[in-house]
Amino acid sequence: MIATTDTKLTETNLTGAKVPKLNMPLPGPNAKRVVELDTKYVSPSYTRDYPLVAKRGRGAMIEDVDGNVFLDFAAGIAVCATGHCHPEVVAAIQKQAAELIHLSGTDFYYEGMPLLAEKLSSIAPGKESKRVYFGNSGAEAIEAAIKLAKYHTKRDKLIAFHGAFHGRTMGALSLTASRAVQRRGFGTLLSGVFHMPYPDTYRGTYGVRPENAAADCLSYLENELFRRRVDPEEVAGIFIEPIQGEGGYILAPAEFLQGLQKICRKYGIMLVADEVQSGMGRTGKWWAVDHTAGIEPDIICTAKGIASGMPLSAVIARESVMDWKPGAHASTFGGNPVCIAASLATLHLLESKYMDNARRVGEFILKRTADWTQRFKNVGEVRGRGLMIGIELVKDQKTKEKAPEMRNRIVQAAYHKGLLILGSGDTTVRFCPPLVVDEEQAEFAVKTLEECFREEEKK
Repeated sequence: MIATTDTKLTETNLTGAKVPKLNMPLPGPNAKRVVELDTKYVSPSYTRDYPLVAKRGRGAMIEDVDGNVFLDFAAGIAVCATGHCHPEVVAAIQKQAAELIHLSGTDFYYEGMPLLAEKLSSIAPGKESKRVYFGNSGAEAIEAAIKLAKYHTKRDKLIAFHGAFHGRTMGALSLTASRAVQRRGFGTLLSGVFHMPYPDTYRGTYGVRPENAAADCLSYLENELFRRRVDPEEVAGIFIEPIQGEGGYILAPAEFLQGLQKICRKYGIMLVADEVQSGMGRTGKWWAVDHTAGIEPDIICTAKGIASGMPLSAVIARESVMDWKPGAHASTFGGNPVCIAASLATLHLLESKYMDNARRVGEFILKRTADWTQRFKNVGEVRGRGLMIGIELVKDQKTKEKAPEMRNRIVQAAYHKGLLILGSGDTTVRFCPPLVVDEEQAEFAVKTLEECFREEEKK
């Protein structure tokens, strides 16, 4: 056995804990040792914002290897929907692991797989019956959706958006347009992919006016992209995040989503909603598209919060769209019985209480932060839905000049106060806590960030 710490941690550090408790300057000695080992042996491609070395988690709290307790407002990048180690999810995992861990749903049947598919079909928007494909990650879901859109339409072109993040596998990376470093060094990506402006109502980009973002982007699609660069009759699918995740937690206006769907229907293009981060109740509804009347994507991709930390993803498509034949696509581990069991327990918990909690606590946070643009000169905008909230930082509110270095300092400062947060886009701080978080914990997060802003202003 490889020992990674010198201390014996007890459950008492997390029992009943609702706010952070730091025992020492960060990082502690055990955390430093693990980071040194990681630096020596683990791939340098990973990005780490601060030296948190987690030992255990309960609910919205994380304990590190030195016994420090943190409030987690990152949730494994929006993965741990029901919090860390929810007892009902743990019980479901343990029960299934003792019965059957793996046999491969590609070749055989598990009872849980159609049960989960039936549940996902029932919560997907639209009246038409659905079919579900299972994978292991968000990137795998996007890869499957790319193949399905091409298979169904017999077309080979795809459209995505500036600022989009759809994953790092070669197909998903071809759709991704978030950061050049994510593409650099990998040569030619998937051909036939076109990008267009995302309707940013705060900053606007590529000639898009913030006050007219929806109309400008729809006009760009019809009058620029379709007119000059790609015939719409050759486009298999348009991939969109209803709320851009890595792009800065930017919300697509309702009129844009409605107009985009209308264009897709006009030309027979598959509307693919990437709900990997925004789905599974995070916005207070099952899907971010549920906040816009009449939106019925042809294909929905989901992962992250679907199984409370277990590796699982799903592609949910209209039955008439998922018409590929046996052998067209499969996954050895996708729909693993242990992950399925965790997902069934997760969806039950989300539906019974935590999805509504996400709505209520999200509204509380947005109300508490509504005056931040008046109180703090470096806060340009606070936006979001449910527990998917972005705080845009700027050097100057009038020019909206980005402040990436300041954002990074804020993230670091919050860590040293016991609050775990992540950046998003170039200059945004994101709140994406577990959906179990309560108002007391939300208040702590808000006050902590306010302290960070005041300290930054003094500099």
